[in-house]
Amino acid sequence: MSWFGAPAVGNGASGAAAVGLGAGAVYQYYHTPWNEVRRALPAVAEAGYDAIQLPPAQRSKRTWDDPEPRGYQPIDHLDFDSVFGTEAEYRSLVDAAHEQGLAVIADAVVNHMAEGVDFSAFPHVGWDDFRHEGPIRDDEDDWELENRDLEGLPDLKQESAHVRAYLEAYVDRYADCGVDGLRWDAVKHMPRWFFHDHANPWARARELFTVGEVLHGSVSYCERYLETGMTVMDYPLYFVMREEAFGRDGDLRALDGAGVVDSHPHQTLTFVSNHDSPPPAHELLAYAYILTFEGYPRVYSGRIDVDDERVRNLLWVRRTFARGSAHTRHADRDVYVFEREGNLLVGLNRGDERATVSVETSWSDTLLHEHSAGAGNRLTDEEGWVELHIPPDGWVCYAP
Repeated sequence: MSWFGAPAVGNGASGAAAVGLGAGAVYQYYHTPWNEVRRALPAVAEAGYDAIQLPPAQRSKRTWDDPEPRGYQPIDHLDFDSVFGTEAEYRSLVDAAHEQGLAVIADAVVNHMAEGVDFSAFPHVGWDDFRHEGPIRDDEDDWELENRDLEGLPDLKQESAHVRAYLEAYVDRYADCGVDGLRWDAVKHMPRWFFHDHANPWARARELFTVGEVLHGSVSYCERYLETGMTVMDYPLYFVMREEAFGRDGDLRALDGAGVVDSHPHQTLTFVSNHDSPPPAHELLAYAYILTFEGYPRVYSGRIDVDDERVRNLLWVRRTFARGSAHTRHADRDVYVFEREGNLLVGLNRGDERATVSVETSWSDTLLHEHSAGAGNRLTDEEGWVELHIPPDGWVCYAP
């Protein structure tokens, strides 16, 4: 299901409905109490984001005295009093986000329950609702990924009608709280038919968009989950950015045609890092790329402060100019230039010195204004070529 550029569909919340998702970016929170997030919402909206992502709301095993991650080991999916705050505080946070014009994406854990807990401690499921096949031994075997325990976490049996009814009630709880979308956790550890026939239809029936965490570097592997009706997190692009393009000894030519976003820009959530995945060496340069490129970008609060002026500027550039398909205009080891189809020209430089390149554009005899690095305006010639000067480990953003 594609939802980029369309109005948010959040249960009639007027603030969220006024936002065109994908015009801005998602600001991801992790291990942050609900009231702390609520207090930050005006700054998040003012910075140019159009959505926030929140950790799971259900009651889970780990407390603030336990190691991370918290929220990802459910005890009771239907109890929204958690380590992050009460259900009332969560509902207040969602309402406050909508008042700021922000949509809310909620993390949903539907693969497993908490490890090391007696099965009788789970209020709604018991021994017969799990698979009991033991730990995953082969990360390349689809059957093992889908049927064995992820890191010792008891694996819910999605083929059970009772389990599905329980998980659908969980989706109902989120919808009743007013969230606008769900981020399915650990998607590749569940059968695809579960999402195609059940989980994604549940969400669509409640006017919730869905994005899946498919932690895999293969585009074709991720495409199998697109076919179930969800958007996916672009892990193939993430791995290219971290290990190739923006790594210490990287090559920006790796960006050309990279990721799920290259072929499915309207079903892709792009990101530079998260609580599980560290950023590349050239972190801000990677953000300059995803915040001006196609796809729906997400910024991680654990690395980027909401008041970061460089990111705020990139968000403004995105919302103001970043429309249309992306076309590569120049690519070498240190410099990558792309155009957003007659709207925006972006140049990235991972080198230690200023780079000068000449590129072809869609504009002839046109003055292009620079909106990011203060590099000065440039005039294209009658054939549409222009010379760019890009600062070291930096970027430029030009528009007519």
